[in-house]
Amino acid sequence: MFQGCGTALVTPFKADLSLDELTLRHLVRRQIEAGIHFLVPCGTTGESPTLAHDEKIRVVEIVLEEANGIVPVLAGAGSYDTSEVISLAREYEAMGVNGILSVTPYYNKPTQEGLYRHYKAIADGTRKPVVVYNVPGRTGVNVEPATLARLAEIDNIVGVKEASGNISQMAAICTRVPKEFNVLSGDDSITLPLASLGGRGVISVASNEIPAQMAALCNHLLKGEFAEARAVHEQWLALMEINFVESNPIPVKAAMARMGLLQPVWRLPMCEPQPSSMARIEDVLKQSGLIA
Repeated sequence: MFQGCGTALVTPFKADLSLDELTLRHLVRRQIEAGIHFLVPCGTTGESPTLAHDEKIRVVEIVLEEANGIVPVLAGAGSYDTSEVISLAREYEAMGVNGILSVTPYYNKPTQEGLYRHYKAIADGTRKPVVVYNVPGRTGVNVEPATLARLAEIDNIVGVKEASGNISQMAAICTRVPKEFNVLSGDDSITLPLASLGGRGVISVASNEIPAQMAALCNHLLKGEFAEARAVHEQWLALMEINFVESNPIPVKAAMARMGLLQPVWRLPMCEPQPSSMARIEDVLKQSGLIA
């Protein structure tokens, strides 16, 4: 279910910082029409730390309504409080999501045993598939391959969004987990090399801007068409990289605003990019043909 390209959806806001529900609906429809494989609301790219509980529920509700069973919805539920994650996961489950993406607990830096027990408790608390999200650069804690191999033995822990940036670790993961376990890149630019190790796609930031192209990249990879995938990768690598010129999702929302897809609004502590960064973003968008 969670293979290919899943879009880590941005959350559009109005000028008054409220949810822009109409724009969110348009963005989801655009994703589906472009052939995206699944949708991931309320993750890091969706500015989930600044979304109130009721707002997370509303965002997921809208995404489910627009997806309408056409593509799976993998909803973000992460916290440094295990019981809080389980509670939100159960609410999502009742709403009809297809799975839960859960980032490692941040700030309190659990041990590997603590991580194992955290995810096992989440898996025990919901009947939905769970995807582990490992992004040590943001959370301060790394899910080691041995721990992930243990987690992969739990029936409804079905994959990992691996955003460590460590290719050696990704190689070790791919050799230690079952073949049916989905190892997904958490970085657009590593989607291609991870696929050569056994990865099955990406949870993508760039697909907010170019959903059809990122879906095509993953379609090629899933078919073993590496020459074709490499051509797509090379064409869009500059965009993948510029999306991280400042903290995500600052650049991608700035780019989408220039493309006319949403208003350039972030919630603090996220804010607009520096003028020098914005100039670089615009240059890449022009070179890519995404703006005139």
